[in-house]
Amino acid sequence: MTGARAPRTVPYKPAPGTIPTAPGVYRFRDEHERVLYVGKAKNLRQRLSNYFQPLEALHERTRRMVLTAVRVEWTIVASEFEALQLEFTWIKEYEPPFNVQFRDDKSYPYLAVTMGEDVPRALITRNRGMRGARYFGPYTKVWAIRETLDLLLKAFPMRSCSQSVYDRAERSGRPCLLGDIGKCSAPCVGRVTHAEHRDIARDLVAFMNGGDQEFVDRVREEMQRASARLEFERAARLRDQLAALESVLERTSVVLSDHVDADVFGLVHDELSAAVHLFAVRGGRIRGTKSWVVDTEIDLDDSELATQILRIAYDEGDPPAREVLLPKQPDAVAEVEAWLTDRRVDHGLSGRVEVRVPQRGEKRKLADSATVNAAHALQVARTKRTSDYVTRSQALADLQEALGMAEAPLRIECFDVSHLGGQGVVASMVVFEDGLPRKDQYRRFAIAQTTDDTDSIHQVITRRAKYLVEGDPDAASTRFAYAPQLLLVDGGRPQVQAAKRALDEQGVTGVALAGIAKRLEELWLPDDEFPVILPRSSEALYLVQRLRDEAHRVAISYQRQKRSSAIQSQLSGIPGLGPSRVRALLKHFGSAKRVRAASPDELREVPGVGPALAEAIARALRADTMEADTRG
Repeated sequence: MTGARAPRTVPYKPAPGTIPTAPGVYRFRDEHERVLYVGKAKNLRQRLSNYFQPLEALHERTRRMVLTAVRVEWTIVASEFEALQLEFTWIKEYEPPFNVQFRDDKSYPYLAVTMGEDVPRALITRNRGMRGARYFGPYTKVWAIRETLDLLLKAFPMRSCSQSVYDRAERSGRPCLLGDIGKCSAPCVGRVTHAEHRDIARDLVAFMNGGDQEFVDRVREEMQRASARLEFERAARLRDQLAALESVLERTSVVLSDHVDADVFGLVHDELSAAVHLFAVRGGRIRGTKSWVVDTEIDLDDSELATQILRIAYDEGDPPAREVLLPKQPDAVAEVEAWLTDRRVDHGLSGRVEVRVPQRGEKRKLADSATVNAAHALQVARTKRTSDYVTRSQALADLQEALGMAEAPLRIECFDVSHLGGQGVVASMVVFEDGLPRKDQYRRFAIAQTTDDTDSIHQVITRRAKYLVEGDPDAASTRFAYAPQLLLVDGGRPQVQAAKRALDEQGVTGVALAGIAKRLEELWLPDDEFPVILPRSSEALYLVQRLRDEAHRVAISYQRQKRSSAIQSQLSGIPGLGPSRVRALLKHFGSAKRVRAASPDELREVPGVGPALAEAIARALRADTMEADTRG
């Protein structure tokens, strides 16, 4: 399955000294002249040398790209900014398969005001190509923007009908229902002139651009003046308009100080994908949100990934705000800021764009919220893969083929070992049947004595294997006796060999065994010198990822639970510290680790813990830590 050893380097590696040290952009091409990957570099020689080191040192996805290519070419430019511009241009032109690409191609709804028309119209659309239109959004839920538009038309009664409806009303001299109920000023029948109607449209655009408080104050003052002049009918109309404006503002709640315009990004990624969430804040309010998932074919660090996310977000979309907030600073930040500033100029906007990482305050809180949303989007993307029967079946078939199994592994068990500095060793077993988790059959193991990870794996698999021995009376009435077709352990060749030894010692046969290496695509078989490589496009890769992550989650959760139980027992032995104060300590600090690290002053912040008791707690925990270090 693994084949012969691959060559250490590729034949098209440029001769030493032929690659320039200037900034530039490089392209890898395959035998059909297709561009596989486009990258930029401050120093081309230094950057490209990373691709031509021994192949076994490369990440699997990078190695696959380098082996697929037959040549590399480069273009020298005058500056890093020119390199950034050319890189983005070529990615857009060639759509290289190994660059970061959209995986979710659905379009999002926008609120548009067609200022390019003689009689502007407000509508909800997914079409971004209308000439002269002003767009607001995108919005993740179409019903939310529909409700917002309905309220806006009460405050700004402008046309929202189609051209055919408008023409019919103009010919008949009778407005449509929206004109009769006050949600349109009816320019079609001359109730307002075209110029007056355009002013209404401009007010709506200004309101959505962040001038909301100005309009609210203005309408409130006009309502009070009309009431003072006893113009009660006009005051009532202004009252209704004011209520509509305030309802809109409630839906776009204030998150930052007034007049703050910022695009706030959250970014979460794993070995296979990256998820992004964007809050578009205008005038201190969230005016639009968007989440999307991208494939990460080539290994990128967080700074490089942040740069590519900005390319995806702004290359053809809305102009950036003057402030762009990211969880990580992009590489060549000055050049990225210049490129984003050009995007604003292209949309007729002024002001230099600043890219930075928020450190504290309200912007940091909103950035953290964006990150939470990005994590949710990534989890949803993973779940969609497992919820589809066809996808799950394909994943099991891919795994069967990759491991050379006689049948698809309908039941898979995955084991992970977790410890904290060699102390508190625990293990987990998670079960997937037909590609779905069976949480009622998960198991957790406490390991008392162990020498290293391989010994821990050997112990756990031995305990599991005893239930798989035919005729074992203790196993007859338990689901633990169900034999898996595939058994996975989190680890490389040493761990999988330890698991194989445990199965052999118990006489278990007919169960396939593999180890999940740190590089997710690599699966180690017990007797093979080289790992099996799962193709990047294989659904099996995502299934293995979920198995490993789930096993890791269960093991970590169990270890934390045991640490919490241990410290509760230890704290309960301190005079003056009863069960309620123990619970208060753990609730205040959130974990046993933080309780152990707390100073006496920090311990005194817990209700019911005075100076003397705080000193006693700190002294007892320090003594326990020193004893554990001595044992280690």
